[in-house]
Amino acid sequence: MYCYKYTAPNKLRNFTISFLEEKIIENMVKQKEVRSTYEESHVAQAIIGTIFELMEVILALRFIVKLFGANPQSSFVKGIYSATPFFVGIFQGIFSQSTAQGVETTAVFEPGTLIAMIILSIIAWVVLKLVKSCDSSRVEKTEYKVNE
Repeated sequence: MYCYKYTAPNKLRNFTISFLEEKIIENMVKQKEVRSTYEESHVAQAIIGTIFELMEVILALRFIVKLFGANPQSSFVKGIYSATPFFVGIFQGIFSQSTAQGVETTAVFEPGTLIAMIILSIIAWVVLKLVKSCDSSRVEKTEYKVNE
């Protein structure tokens, strides 16, 4: 092991550093810090988002089916109508419905469904923001690379 005398720049004290210690210090100086941060995804956000999206899709199907005057005796249309009265019933009567009589069908423009979709979107946005602010965390990963 080689030893030599090192004088500090302020010349207040002298101390001896071994050759190995000097190499360790050189490597420490040559290290570069790489930091990457990302937000963790949370299962709760995904589940809540999926539930709200499903409700929006069902309401959109109801609006389209009514607008195009689909046959209300069809089992698919009955299923949509039976799944949505809770959401749409609250907003029925705010604006009057417009109907257009065709040769075979009657098209209905139902503003209550549109209002329900808008209100549901706002509620979903607020709920997801609350879940994100209460439950989110950041993962920070630090790597040290030695430059040679």
